[in-house]
This record gives sequence, structure tokens and C-alpha cells, in this order.
Amino acid sequence: MFIDTAKVFVKSGNGGNGSISFRREKYVPLGGPDGGDGGRGGDVILVADPNMTTLLDFKYKKKYSAEPGQNGAGSKCYGKDGETLYIKVPMGTVIRDLESNKVMVDLSHAGDEYVVARGGKGGKGNAKFCTPTRQAPHFAEPGMPGEERWITLELKLLADVGLLGFPNVGKSTLLSTVSKARPKIANYHFTTLKPNLGVVSIPGIQSFVMADIPGIIEGASEGVGLGLQFLRHIERTRLLIHIVDISGVEGRDPLEDFKKINEELKNYSVKLWDRPQIVVANKADMLYDEEVYETFKTEVNKMGFDKVFKISAATNQGVEELIKEAARILSTIPVQDLKIEEEDRFVPEEKRFTYTIRQEENVFIVEGSFVDRLLASVNIHDPDSLRYFHKVLRNKGIMNELMEMGIQDGDIVRLNDFEFEFLL
Repeated sequence: MFIDTAKVFVKSGNGGNGSISFRREKYVPLGGPDGGDGGRGGDVILVADPNMTTLLDFKYKKKYSAEPGQNGAGSKCYGKDGETLYIKVPMGTVIRDLESNKVMVDLSHAGDEYVVARGGKGGKGNAKFCTPTRQAPHFAEPGMPGEERWITLELKLLADVGLLGFPNVGKSTLLSTVSKARPKIANYHFTTLKPNLGVVSIPGIQSFVMADIPGIIEGASEGVGLGLQFLRHIERTRLLIHIVDISGVEGRDPLEDFKKINEELKNYSVKLWDRPQIVVANKADMLYDEEVYETFKTEVNKMGFDKVFKISAATNQGVEELIKEAARILSTIPVQDLKIEEEDRFVPEEKRFTYTIRQEENVFIVEGSFVDRLLASVNIHDPDSLRYFHKVLRNKGIMNELMEMGIQDGDIVRLNDFEFEFLL
């Protein structure tokens, strides 16, 4: 089964909590704080694997979580870092953030890696909060939470040459003739449902990869049928071979077919439409009137397409000349990575802890992720810890903001379930 899109959830590991611990040994009555830091949470990393060809694995497993960091311990023992989770994807996979639909990375080379979710930082143990004036801190930092997000994976085949054309024009036959690929071939009146890849290697030319892109129909660029899924796979190709059925045995007009496919390319991507294109009139062995080919070639030349080959993929007529010309053109086109426009590129947001303040009569309520983290890191029943708590509120600017809002002596400040009286 060929699967070329997938949606998965990834979560990196949370950082471990710092430890609140004091040295307790015989003959050492005042050992001091010795709580160690928590370990860092594991990252989630995507890796391009040349041995994978589809995203089938992600059809059955959609959630991936890395290991959390371990908590710190006494004797200044640091918690163990969480193990990094490596997820293998096929080469040619484009990763997008699901929420914004922005491109995170294009993994187009073997071994390419991308950190899709960074592990949370470990919290500091109480040994790190010891100062000359605060020698026995009864508080420590909690670990930072890991990142989590839904992402989409899009597989865009890595082929040098893409075969274009309506269904049943001979794309699969040509691919099987010039490579060892063995796609199913028959007189189907519907399109192949999956792309096929083959390596073209004949004496005297540099080998290259050719993709039989399933037949594109009218309206493909607007999502009709499976058009958008198929068009995705020719974005990376350096050269297009556009095949038409010149025999007319199916009752189709080769020139009209040629124009319609190019219109779909143009609607989908002007860059794709501008790509070098070799025009191939296939099934020449069944051509009843040579004038049909000559008229077709003349009209195509008028449209700016100089390279027109008359072949029969079934009998090998003209195939070698076509392949040699394709190899020659490829030798003049450098290999380039898929270009991601700046406005389409995903920029990860820096993790920030925020707060808001609102007033209800003489109660000022401070809430948000900053409050949650602060309360998790202090012991409000310990005088030293409480002093540290008020110092953080001042340094963060919360006290100044409260005074600007008109807080008075004796008014209540509430942070989650904790309340205290405000005093200037």
C-alpha cells in the first residue's frame, strides 16, 4: 500500500524536577542544601531513511512521545536525561505544522535530521538557590514542560524525471521498458492509484530516476479526483516527459489532452509549468494517419515546445533516442532542494510563561502559566521561600503593575489558591 500523507502527534519529554534535599550525616549537623537538578526531557527527532518508501507506518501509529527527564536527588545527584526519540521517515518527506500549515523542514537527503519537539529543561535543585543570606532554601524549580504538536507528513517522490499524461497513454509501459520497475500494465480507463519509480540505466548515459506519476485529469489543480496528491510528486522533478496517445484509438484528441494537462500544471504551480518538458507522441505503431502526428508536432512547436519525439513504448521504437535526450537535458540542470518561501516557513515560538491581572472589587487576581510555574517552585510555608516568591514578583514587574492598577494596602492578591495582603 502506498501512503503519501500522514498526520501524527509528537510530544517531547518534560524536564525532571529539581530536588529539595539537605545533607544529613553523622557529625554534620548543618550540612546545608544538596538537592540536585532534574534531567532534561528527551527530544523528538525525525530522520530521513533511504530504505523507507511510504508513510504506511504512520497509518497505524499516530502518537509519539519521548522519555521525560528524571527528578534530581539528594547529594547533588542530577536526574538522568530522557532518551531522544528518533522517528524514521522516507527521503523526500516535507514536515508541516498542522495548526499553521507552515513548512518546518524538507528531509530530502539520507540521514537528514530535524528536531520537531525539544525536550523540557530540568529544574534546578535547592542547592542552586543557596546564597550567603539564604543558606537553607526549602524550594526548588519544577522541570520545564516538553513541546507537543500535531504535524503532517507529505511524501514528495525524489525523481529526476516525471512522466505526465492522461490515463492509458503509456506512461507505465515506458517506465517498464526503460527500467526494472514493473508497474501493473493493462488497458485501464482509470488512472494508476500510486506513483511508480524506476532507475533508468542504459550504456553511454548517466543513470537517473524516473517516476510514473498517476494520470492527472481535468480539475486536478483544484482537487478534483486525486489530482493534488499526484501533482505533489512532480514538484521535485527536474525534467518532465509529457506523453500523449497519438494513435487516437481511444477517441481522444492528443493536442487537446496536451493543453489540458499543461493548464493543470500552470494552475497548480507556475514554477512547475516552466520546468523543461519533452513532448512524446506514443503508440506510433498504431497511428493510422501520419498527418495527425505532423499537425500535432507543428502546433506543439508553436506553443514553444521544441522537443517532440514519436515513439512506441510497446515496440521500443524511438525509446532510446528519447532517453538519451532526457539524460542530456538532465546533465545541464543542477539538482536543487525544494525551495520553501519565507512566508511559508515555520518559525518555532520561544517558550514563554505569561500572566494576566484582573480586579474583582478589592481582590487582584494574577493568573497564567507564569503563576503556575512560580507556585510550583516555592514553599509558601517557609519564610526564606516566601521572600524569594515576593522577590520574583517584584523582578517580573507584577508589583509595579498592581500599583499602577490602584492597589491599596490591605487589598488581597490571589494567585490560584494562594492569597496574601498587599503592603507597600
